Amino acid sequence: MDATRHHPSKVIDPTKESPVKAQAQSATRPNPKLIATFFVALATFVLAFASFAQAQTRPTSFADLAEQVSPSVVNITTATVVSQDTGPTPMVPEGSPFEDFFRDFLDRNGEGNQPRSRRSSALGSGFVISEDGYIVTNNHVIEGADEVVIEFYGNRGELEATVIGTDPNTDIALLKVDTDEPLPYVNFGDSDAIRVGDWVMAMGNPLGQGFSISAGIISARGRELQGTYDDFLQTDAAINRGNSGGPLFNMQGDVVGVNTAILSPNGGSIGIGFAMASNVVTKVVDQLQEFGETRRGWLGVRIQDVTEDVAEAMGLEEARGALVTDVPEGPAMEAGMESGDLILSFAGEDVANTRELVRIVGNSGVGETVRVVIMRDGQTQTLRVVLGRREDALASDESDETTPDDVVPEATEKTVLGLTLSEMTEELRGELGLDAGAEGLVVVDVDASSEAAAKGLAAGDVITEAGQERLTTIADLEERIEATRDGGRQSLLLLVRRGGDPRFVALPVGEE
Repeated sequence: MDATRHHPSKVIDPTKESPVKAQAQSATRPNPKLIATFFVALATFVLAFASFAQAQTRPTSFADLAEQVSPSVVNITTATVVSQDTGPTPMVPEGSPFEDFFRDFLDRNGEGNQPRSRRSSALGSGFVISEDGYIVTNNHVIEGADEVVIEFYGNRGELEATVIGTDPNTDIALLKVDTDEPLPYVNFGDSDAIRVGDWVMAMGNPLGQGFSISAGIISARGRELQGTYDDFLQTDAAINRGNSGGPLFNMQGDVVGVNTAILSPNGGSIGIGFAMASNVVTKVVDQLQEFGETRRGWLGVRIQDVTEDVAEAMGLEEARGALVTDVPEGPAMEAGMESGDLILSFAGEDVANTRELVRIVGNSGVGETVRVVIMRDGQTQTLRVVLGRREDALASDESDETTPDDVVPEATEKTVLGLTLSEMTEELRGELGLDAGAEGLVVVDVDASSEAAAKGLAAGDVITEAGQERLTTIADLEERIEATRDGGRQSLLLLVRRGGDPRFVALPVGEE
């Protein structure tokens, strides 16, 4: 008997799908729920990893950084001879028996009634930028000092420093010490690359306590205090008196700022300190090192920001650029620039406002030829300007004397747009201290309830242009008002001079 068990044959209907095949196909078919679950898990993992990586960028200690840069940071002590009033000298009648006594007494304690002098000292900070002994600090740390002594970190001794040059505009000074050994130094970093929220470390000599560090973050950028070329980084790293001139480091050990000022109601740190940005400092230091002074570019114009109402009066789509209010003799005049031109671009950089233009011009080289894009009468054009030197222009800024005219025209007065105006006369020129030949309409009175008063116009102002066209008569102004209304504009742009200083004012013309 056959022991082999025979299983009945299984008949497969070719018209029906095999269960095995069906299971295989279902196993390879994408499952939407599984895919969604996978991507949610992946996203959660990526976010967790990013958070972990971000947490890892936060320094657990500044010790390594402090050890790395400390040898290049210095304390600065200055000494100044200050005259001191000795007070009133006793008056002794000539021939008095006490005359010789008082003379001997005064000779022992000073030179008669001559003021005595004493030495005053001050403390600050600085940092070495080259192995041959160049040191950067604040100008106010060494200003007026007769002696500047540098104390190096780690009891490495003291050296007397020489002042190479100073720049009061940015409050930067460059010093030099002579040494036989190469000094440890630090490099400048890119202050434009640092962001609000980045970690920084300040180092210096706060309150005369010696070498000290503090840490914090960049709280804000582009702060402006008082100077024309200000570009301060704001930090909450503790900065106190004595920190002035010290370095502000990024986490790579590069100097991104020079600690300069604090905002404080009591003289102590409240977490608002300011460091001059390194990209400003490096340009100043390079010029001081090469020339012993700064040499900034000079365009030779007076400018003002474009406000929304001024933009509307000029028919501009947006308020941007620097509006030229006056063009005295200088590089801009030689290039053909005129009052009323709107500077849009300088040396390939867009000009957002007057501060931006001042910065770009100041950073340009003396004698450099630059392209300046302006808008005039609604059309853009390019001027080529050969820059002068700002320091020379300021030194020679003197007013010229003029000779009065012989002809005295009859004055004409009229009230327009809330302004009582008079056409120019020689008598008015004399009263206002204007040059002979000065033209325009003199504001005699202003309606206190008018828009003109709200815009700050006052008696004694001189309106020299309306709609960027010169005015000599009141009829000229009335024509410009009518043209403005006919053109569908709401405001008329006036060029107003007060005490020689020009500014543009957009004045609503209303309806006739």
